[in-house]
Amino acid sequence: MKTVIVTTPGHIEIQEVAIPEISPYQALVKTEMVAFCNATDSKLIAGKFPGEETYPMALGHENVGIVEKIGSKVKNFAVGDRVIGGLISSFGENGPHSAWGGFSEYVVVNDFEVLKEEGLATPEQGCWDSFEIQNRIPADIPAEEGVIACTWREVLGAFKDFRLEPGKKVLIFGSGPVGLSFVKLGKLFGLGQVDIVDMLPEKLAIAKRMGADNTYTPDQVASAEFIAATNRSYDAVIDAVGLESIVNSGLALLKMAGDLCVYGVMTKSPLIDLTKAPLNFELHIHQWPTRSEEKAAMTTLSQWIREGKLSASEFISHRFKMEQILDAFDAIKRGEVIKTVMTF
Repeated sequence: MKTVIVTTPGHIEIQEVAIPEISPYQALVKTEMVAFCNATDSKLIAGKFPGEETYPMALGHENVGIVEKIGSKVKNFAVGDRVIGGLISSFGENGPHSAWGGFSEYVVVNDFEVLKEEGLATPEQGCWDSFEIQNRIPADIPAEEGVIACTWREVLGAFKDFRLEPGKKVLIFGSGPVGLSFVKLGKLFGLGQVDIVDMLPEKLAIAKRMGADNTYTPDQVASAEFIAATNRSYDAVIDAVGLESIVNSGLALLKMAGDLCVYGVMTKSPLIDLTKAPLNFELHIHQWPTRSEEKAAMTTLSQWIREGKLSASEFISHRFKMEQILDAFDAIKRGEVIKTVMTF
C-alpha cells in the first residue's frame, strides 16, 4: 500500500509499505479521505515538532475510512463501519517511524473499550492515548464531515479546559482552521461576543462569514486606543497560533481573573510580560487534546451536522489526490489553505 513518508526534514515521498497486520483488538480500515493538519503536519515535515525527531517518519493523523476486517476480540467495530482517528502506530522493526501514519491507504483502529476492560489500556501494554478517540461515527455522517471533525472535536473538546461558557466574550488570535473552528463552534455553543485577529483580510472575511462579531488586525488590537477602549473586557483570549507575542498582546486585553488560552504546540517557552497582565488571570497551555472530551464532542458535532448548522464545505478550500501532496503542502506554505483534503 502507499503511505506518505517524510524522509528527512523538508522532503516528502510516497512509498510502498506492507498493509498492517491487525491484532485481536484491532480493525483494519480502508482510507476514504485524509486532511492535512496545517500546524502539526507542517512542523513534522520541517523537523520542528518537539519530541518527533526520528526520520524517516510516516505522516498524518486526520483520517476517515471504512472497516474491512476486525480482530477476534473486537466488540465496538463491525465491517462496513465508518470510523475516524485511524493511524498506524508501528510500521515494524524495519519500517519508518510513526508520526501517526494516517496518510496511508490502510490504517488501524484499536478497540479501546475492550483493551480497558481487559486491563490493557496502559502505555506499558503499548496503548497510546489516541486509541481512545479511534471511534465509529454515525452512518449518516459523510466522509468529508468526518475527516474535518478530526479538527472540530479537538477544538470543541478544549472548551472545558479553557473554561468557555455560553455568554462569554472571547477574542481569538489566528484565523487558520483552528481559529475559524473556535469561531464557528463557539457561536453554535452559545458564546457571547466572538472577535478574531489576523493579518490577512481574506481570512478575516471568512471568519466574518462564520459568525465572528468583529475582526481586527494585529496592529489594531495592539494600539493604545484599542486597549483603552476594550478596558480589559474579554473573558478569554485564545492564541490559536502559539506565539509568545500573541500571549503578551492578549494579556493587555484580558479582564481580571480571565483566561489566556494557548491552543497547540509552542516551539519554545513563552516569556510572560506581567506588566501587561491583570493582577489575577489563568494561563492555559493546551498542547495536547483531553481525549475523553474530544471523544464526547463527536455527539454534539454530529447533531449540528444533521441540523445543517455545521458543514465541512465551509472549511475545505482545497482538494488533492495523494500523489499531489507536494502541491498541497506548497499551497499551505503560501497561506492559501483553510483545510486540504486528499484521497488516494
